[in-house]
Amino acid sequence: MTVVKAERVVKDYGLEGQTVHALRKVNLEFQEGEFAAIAGPSGSGKSTFLHLAGCLDTISGGSMTVGGEDLSALNKKQLALLRRLKIGFIFQAYNLIPVLSAEENISFPLTLLGVDKGEIRNRVQQVLREVGLEGMEKRRPREMSGGQQQRVAIARALVKRPALILADEPTANLDSAIGREILCLMLDLNKREGTTFIFSTHDQMVMDYARRIVHIRDGQVESDEVK
Repeated sequence: MTVVKAERVVKDYGLEGQTVHALRKVNLEFQEGEFAAIAGPSGSGKSTFLHLAGCLDTISGGSMTVGGEDLSALNKKQLALLRRLKIGFIFQAYNLIPVLSAEENISFPLTLLGVDKGEIRNRVQQVLREVGLEGMEKRRPREMSGGQQQRVAIARALVKRPALILADEPTANLDSAIGREILCLMLDLNKREGTTFIFSTHDQMVMDYARRIVHIRDGQVESDEVK
């Protein structure tokens, strides 16, 4: 099943009176269960692609589908619902809510979806076990290491049981040993659950773990290699 499909996708930004061509007629397709990295230098367009696939931004031209849904045919409410139901995000800055505990950060997306409290409790406990954070449920982000905070972010992305997880530079703020642990965790979850992972990265370690590497430069696909 195709999870993300981009056909001749263009993304332009206005910056100080000039047009920045972030993506230039990009064609890419990702299937269910992939563990793929989009690699390239800063400003290459890799994060822009993730933001478009995650319904955080809209395309300027071409077409893009996520989970079979044509994004250009959806209004803002429908895009937000698709994002909430089918997509999980992992950011390099973790994006945790400082005043909430680990379990409260993880449960927040389910609360927004109106999931039953008992179901939320069960799902949060399950995902805490999966990411190795049992016993840390009550800790707030400031009481956790960078690696532990990233595990909370992964758990928050997983708890919705999304078809797609988008990870934007997930190892950027971690040392190599912790980054490797995080990548092993995500790869294990990918294999066990069949969840599609797409990373944006310039970290060689992430590329080493990925089973497919798409190289982007100046908004265009340079190469697309399956290992």
